Amino acid sequence: MSEKVLWSPPATKNNIDKFIEYVNIKEEINSYEDLHKWSVEKKEIFWGKFWEFSNIIGEKKGDIFKDAKNFIETKFFEKSSLNYSENCLQNYNDEDAIIFYNEQKNSRRISWKQLRLNVFKISRYMKSKNIKPLDRVAAVLPNIPETVEAFLACAQIGAIWSSCSSDFGPQAIIDRFKQISPKILIITDHYFYNNKKIDTLKNIKSIISKIPSIENVIVIPFGKNNISIKEFEYTNWNGILESKNTYEVFEKFNFNHPLYILFSSGTTGVPKCIVHGAGGSLIQHKKEHQLHLDINKNDKIFYFTTCGWMMWNWLISSLASGASIVLYDGSPFFPNNDYLFKIADSENINFFGTGAKYIDYLKQNKIVIKDKYKLSKLKTIASTGSPLVQESFNYVYENIKNDIHLASISGGTDIVSCFVTGNPKMPVYAGEIQCAALGMDVDVYDDEGNSIDQKKGELVCKTPFPSKPIYFWNDKKNIKYLEAYFQKYKNTWHHGDYCEKTKNKGYIIYGRSDSTLNAGGVRFGTAELYRVVENIDNIIESVAVEHNLSNDTEVILFLKLDLSHKLNEEFIKLIKLEIKSNLSPKHVPSKIFQVLEIPKTKSGKIVELAIKKIINGLEIENKNVLVNPDCLKEYQNIYHYLNKG
Repeated sequence: MSEKVLWSPPATKNNIDKFIEYVNIKEEINSYEDLHKWSVEKKEIFWGKFWEFSNIIGEKKGDIFKDAKNFIETKFFEKSSLNYSENCLQNYNDEDAIIFYNEQKNSRRISWKQLRLNVFKISRYMKSKNIKPLDRVAAVLPNIPETVEAFLACAQIGAIWSSCSSDFGPQAIIDRFKQISPKILIITDHYFYNNKKIDTLKNIKSIISKIPSIENVIVIPFGKNNISIKEFEYTNWNGILESKNTYEVFEKFNFNHPLYILFSSGTTGVPKCIVHGAGGSLIQHKKEHQLHLDINKNDKIFYFTTCGWMMWNWLISSLASGASIVLYDGSPFFPNNDYLFKIADSENINFFGTGAKYIDYLKQNKIVIKDKYKLSKLKTIASTGSPLVQESFNYVYENIKNDIHLASISGGTDIVSCFVTGNPKMPVYAGEIQCAALGMDVDVYDDEGNSIDQKKGELVCKTPFPSKPIYFWNDKKNIKYLEAYFQKYKNTWHHGDYCEKTKNKGYIIYGRSDSTLNAGGVRFGTAELYRVVENIDNIIESVAVEHNLSNDTEVILFLKLDLSHKLNEEFIKLIKLEIKSNLSPKHVPSKIFQVLEIPKTKSGKIVELAIKKIINGLEIENKNVLVNPDCLKEYQNIYHYLNKG
């Protein structure tokens, strides 16, 4: 915890000030703490007033908050209706709605008017293919304007969107999409990363054969030129957009109508399918954008993300605040380490979002942005994906811009939003997230469920919020839902983040409290890694854990091999190639070790946490639960090897 104030709010009025005036309770609100307390205790008034304040288009009817005394069953805006896409497409002028760049220095601009027309054409095509409300549309796409258009078209007609990043391998794609039975698959022919052209169609036949629900494949030419493919039947995206202009009606769906399916990391099996509602996602995102990050109409918003990360979904919703979005596809370090800031400077971007590891990289490489770029319009830098350390906070103010609101934010795919976030009314302290988000009843508990201050514990949310999942796919009795968030504390959301409330009323996140892996700011689960690794000949079993470095983490993979085989450099290269091609480059472990045994419970469950503790120099308790406790000595030897010298 730091006492150093890096930024203080300017005297000018921000959107939180305007909201307080709007709800006409100024005499009751003397601080952000007061406002937050009111927002969680008076949910019905808070969310209802924010609907009005943020100009959500829809029909607000009936109870705003219906408390079922059960976290999962509680509903918001149960009788209200809206259309997500209509809210994102309120403008239809010739100003820029989407600005696109990639690492090849190509750029494109899509006006609000053109975006709206393209969305109508695509939705009309989807309806011609008999896509109805609740049908699923899946996409394996880079971060290009066409991805936004396809998503908004899907949402316009009430179909459910789901996307993976283009760098996902075939097994990772199948593991996700096979569960949700999409009717349409949208894919691009190629994309670029780190100056390499990567073919995305080479595995398409295998994917289609494993997901029999797919009736139609749409191929988007990355370079916009028409393509000709003979290996499978498909629809060319360009042909859809060449159809005549049409104006479609925005049908209103229930506030809790499914908008998209996001996927868990896959720690305990195939990734869980988390279904988020249109209304909950929209109102939560608008609250975060407008109140917590002071985003306004005509602002330019950038977030470095792929289409497989929830920050992409979060970014798109900023269209609903009348802001333009700036997309970037490719490596953030090609052609130059500071290329993203070159874009930010030339485009006069107002909000710049990225992963914490990007800022860490700039710091470690001593890159001084402020000497090269003025960033005169930049108001806010946001960081997420992993904790932003104190030194990186200092780096931003010393080397990027000193008069900037640095908002470290934290939430997750589970809520497609934030529990703790930025605040334009509060100072920024190095290493701290500024506040709990409005409407989010956040606390820190010890293991017994007691609220604790200035001590490390578990991040929880004590009462429901609009962007909680509406359900998990194929989980009719909510068994997976309950297991995911409500096993540790009764009727209280347990998020799995190890954190602390500070005396500055902020929060410090120390990392995940479960066994989910995090490498370079990218969170992923062990189970999907094991499925690929254990498919390789001569590998009997595997286990992967997160190893803490000084200011980072890495993934270490342990392998139990057939007795006749030894791990050598050639075998390691093969394993890494299999992981990279089937999952993604980000899934590739930093180090691989051969072991004789993997610790297990008497019921046969691998004990990842025991290995993780040993590799990070911590003591193991309750060794008696293991069927083979003596094998832990091997991991202790590896710990000493990693820390020698």
